[in-house]
Amino acid sequence: MTLKTRRQFLSLCLRGCLGAASLSALQMRFMQSVLAAEQQPFADYKALVCVFLVGGNDSLNMLIPMGGDSLQFYQQARQDLAVADALPLRPLREVEDGIGLHPSMSALLPLFEQRKLAVVSAVGSLVQPTTKAEYLSGSIIKPQHLFSHNDQQDTWMRGREPQIISRGWGAQMLELLYQQPDFASCISLAGSNLWQSGELISPFGLTHGGVPELQATRRSDVRSNVLRQATQALLTGQTHPLGSHYAQLNNNAIERSAIMRQALKLAPDFSDVFPSGNTLAAQLRKVAQIISARDSLNVGRQVFFVRMGGFDTHGDQQRLHPILLGRVAEAMAAFQQAMDDSGNSNNVTSFTMSDFGRTLSTNGDGTDHGWAGHQLVMGGAVKGGDIFGAVPQQKLGGERDVGAGRIIPEFANEQYFATLAQWFGLSAAQCLQLFPNLKNFNQANLQFV
Repeated sequence: MTLKTRRQFLSLCLRGCLGAASLSALQMRFMQSVLAAEQQPFADYKALVCVFLVGGNDSLNMLIPMGGDSLQFYQQARQDLAVADALPLRPLREVEDGIGLHPSMSALLPLFEQRKLAVVSAVGSLVQPTTKAEYLSGSIIKPQHLFSHNDQQDTWMRGREPQIISRGWGAQMLELLYQQPDFASCISLAGSNLWQSGELISPFGLTHGGVPELQATRRSDVRSNVLRQATQALLTGQTHPLGSHYAQLNNNAIERSAIMRQALKLAPDFSDVFPSGNTLAAQLRKVAQIISARDSLNVGRQVFFVRMGGFDTHGDQQRLHPILLGRVAEAMAAFQQAMDDSGNSNNVTSFTMSDFGRTLSTNGDGTDHGWAGHQLVMGGAVKGGDIFGAVPQQKLGGERDVGAGRIIPEFANEQYFATLAQWFGLSAAQCLQLFPNLKNFNQANLQFV
């Protein structure tokens, strides 16, 4: 049997032509491994973990000026929202007047000092480099729907402006690297999302509790066995194209769930590493387990998606935002500890995304929709202990404030994405294919990883 013929045979088996009931989880996992090994373009392993902070994180308030005019401008702009007792940072490239980290994010300070954490400053949606004068005069192409939650979330997940497409750059990276991406290469702990939606692949969904099961068929009693057999008979006997397609999708889901469930049985628990009562930490704990079990899944590249909401802080920000930042810091620090303990630190890069930054000005109880914001990048391969890009002066009416304290980004989010994508294994040409506005900027790779 030739390699091509064997591959075709195994593919048919995995698609349900032999019937899911006739295959054990071990057999399915073996066939999945053979198929993955035959198309594996990389000898190494890398994973990207996207931490999406839903609602527009006030990330400008994560980095606090420590003195001089910078501190005075910041306090004047932020008023009651100004943060005191910032934790001093000593980035490799000195920041004028000094810079500190929000005190609620103390869990991340050791990682910055160990050079496993970097900050990319003033990132946002841009079509081309933009000055305040150009923005106000309308002489440049502006990103569409700049201050809209849904539109900007889609922009960050699509990876481009101003084209409207229904595919995300996380999934498209895999599709550029693999002829047929394996389901285990694209995993979400936060449900369906645009970032992991492609032409050939969509996210395989888990919860922090593991692989979901059909409650009616998971038990071993007589009633469940009868229901399971009846469902299988109905699905395998379909002749209508729609019914047949549904049967195939259902069988694929059953098979993939069995493979993932078996892989997770081999994974470390990590319960002593992650804090309890933190939903982001619970998601990242499951990511850590899957990464640790990657050998049984035989994948060379993986993208993970986790999500945390609550960042649309128009009100009660003084109380809520420190809590949110503290949970993010604890969860990410625990995840990096799990990567260190499992020997995966250099192979896994985690990064944040959010709808947009927020306004420098306060509305009296919070902040409103802004533009530029800071993003965190973490991992052993990261050029940590530094801030990439100039920290914008938080001065109302300043040279990058286009009104209401909305700051023009220094870096386009496409530059941010392309840097991560090149580390993941894409070529410069492939990055330009994914992020077409890169051609408008002098620097396509920001060199933070």
